[in-house]
Amino acid sequence: RNLLHARRYPSMTLNLLLTPVMLLLLFVYIFGDTMSAGIGDGGPDRSAYIAFIVPGLLLMTIGSTTIGTAVSVSTDMNEGIIARFRTMAIHRSSVLIGHVVGSVLQCVMSVILVGAVAVAIGFRSTDATVLEWLAALGLTALFATALTWIAVGMGLASPNAEAASNNAMPLILLPLLSSTFVPLDSMPGWFQPIAEYQPFTPAIETLRGLLLGTEIGHNGWLAAAWCLVLAALGYRWSTARFNADPK
Repeated sequence: RNLLHARRYPSMTLNLLLTPVMLLLLFVYIFGDTMSAGIGDGGPDRSAYIAFIVPGLLLMTIGSTTIGTAVSVSTDMNEGIIARFRTMAIHRSSVLIGHVVGSVLQCVMSVILVGAVAVAIGFRSTDATVLEWLAALGLTALFATALTWIAVGMGLASPNAEAASNNAMPLILLPLLSSTFVPLDSMPGWFQPIAEYQPFTPAIETLRGLLLGTEIGHNGWLAAAWCLVLAALGYRWSTARFNADPK
């Protein structure tokens, strides 16, 4: 049902996709030479900056796509369709699980689309093996699942679709405060721990390691831990709100 809505009304999905695509084009073609001067030892290199920025923008795509999930859940809760579902012979949790599965599929498709744009403008991952590509895909799916459960909770806690959209904005803002655009060691010392241990940075660095061969270190465990914690918290929050809602 949710995937059918996305197909019939693609404007929201396309609008959410525009943010990472526009940021990709902006930072590569407007700021690329300047930003790449601080990466590597060979001076400005736009292709190096494309490789650096793409993993972060792929995960930022997931964050922006899940905002649509929060809006969709809030809309369902306020339009009376949930009350009708509760009179039908379906499992109560299937309503939320349907939203999550549909959103994860949309996130994966969105990542593929943004990745295709990145490849078209010069992104390459020639050293990654098939196993590393599969691990990267698994990481994006796990990260999408975790953020989707959080977005579902935000949608259930919001009084209307507009509030749900606003409440879910941290899912776009957090990547801006991570290592998406600049390395951690170029940030102010007091800010580095904030950027390093928030959910997006470990996942970004893990994705960079898988696709580009950079050092992963402890980021792989941190990324997995963040995904599991966020998914568990989002699931408990969402199911508690859904079961308590009288509508």
